[in-house]
Amino acid sequence: MRASRGLGLTADIVDHCKLVLKFPEGTNSTWYNAQFKFFEKLKYEYDVCETILLWEQYRNMTTVLTREYLDVRPDGWLDYAPKRIAQLGAKKCYNRTLCEELLSILLPAKPPFHPRQFATCAVVGNSGDLLKTEFGQEIDAHDAVFRDNEAPVNKKYAKYVGLKRDFRLVVRGAARNMAPILKGSSDEALIIKSLTHKEINAVIKELPNPVYLFQGIVLRRGAKGTGMKSVELALSMCDIVDIYGFTVDPGYTEWTRYFSAPRKGHNPLQGRAYYQLLECLGIIRIHSPMRAQRVEDWSDVPSRDEIRRAHAAAFRFKRRETGQADEPGLFSNCKVWGTVDPDYGPVSGTSDMSETRRNSNYSKWELLPLESLRSEAQEHHAQMGGVSLYKMDGNKLDDLVCVRHNRSSG
Repeated sequence: MRASRGLGLTADIVDHCKLVLKFPEGTNSTWYNAQFKFFEKLKYEYDVCETILLWEQYRNMTTVLTREYLDVRPDGWLDYAPKRIAQLGAKKCYNRTLCEELLSILLPAKPPFHPRQFATCAVVGNSGDLLKTEFGQEIDAHDAVFRDNEAPVNKKYAKYVGLKRDFRLVVRGAARNMAPILKGSSDEALIIKSLTHKEINAVIKELPNPVYLFQGIVLRRGAKGTGMKSVELALSMCDIVDIYGFTVDPGYTEWTRYFSAPRKGHNPLQGRAYYQLLECLGIIRIHSPMRAQRVEDWSDVPSRDEIRRAHAAAFRFKRRETGQADEPGLFSNCKVWGTVDPDYGPVSGTSDMSETRRNSNYSKWELLPLESLRSEAQEHHAQMGGVSLYKMDGNKLDDLVCVRHNRSSG
């Protein structure tokens, strides 16, 4: 990668898989972590092989919680479902009927979204840096746009962040205000990052929008926050992911947002280093006013073919470390297998939904026929044999829940 793409960072190679990303000497680390009582570090060690394997895996996965996942995952309803319901009053779902009632409003039977569904996607963060460059038209030119929490989409900020709104990932606190957040678009799909509860469900029942729960991984050494989850969500659906509003200048002591006063936030240098690593690996493309060139040249970003070769090499290195000799395969990391009928299960919803929701198009993604998807998505579906992949726990590479879709006999 060209030095100009590094946003000031340099890389020291440790071995075949490990490297250290460093900020320039003299960078003023002023972001103080009050919880652990230290200033943010200026160098970060990464395992490149593990990162390539993890994110390439993510391109083939489902990132929305579904009924089939809970049915196939061992003790999915008993142990995992209660982790997605706030104020349940119990650590286990001994009363499955109750847990189904609390989840069914946002629980599709099968994945509503598919890998390769969109060619180009923009993930728009909330950084105050967005006001330094007019990215609006460029953002809106993408096939799908992903936004975070309560970030406004209106004429006031249109030239900076665009007007297109397709997906929005929100934390539980923002989900309480989803009605005003979604106002003006009945099609924008809302994905709740963590938990649902009765209060949120009551709001969903009045909305015409698709609403689901996120199903993702934990990146302990990666970037933090909702923006990182939005990147995960986008990569599970999109060929090319461009990110905007994710960079900040070293020396920030507050997290600036383009639409409101500064506030406390996540470690900006750690996030900036991790996003830079992802770009150098060809996983995302960063758009930032901190780069001199307004029109980027992406010719030095790894091609899909180069990424596939890197993936195969990383797989062999990691298998060698553990003494395994398997060759990389589509399902080599499947820990749990299950089978459901392709026609299995209802769409999300409840019998007490409002007329507004009942008469809306909220279930459009769940009912979308495979034949209507772009050819790349259909080809990927065929290559996978119709199998859906889900993460089980954390960021382990070999903990996938894999669901076949076979028609029942008779």
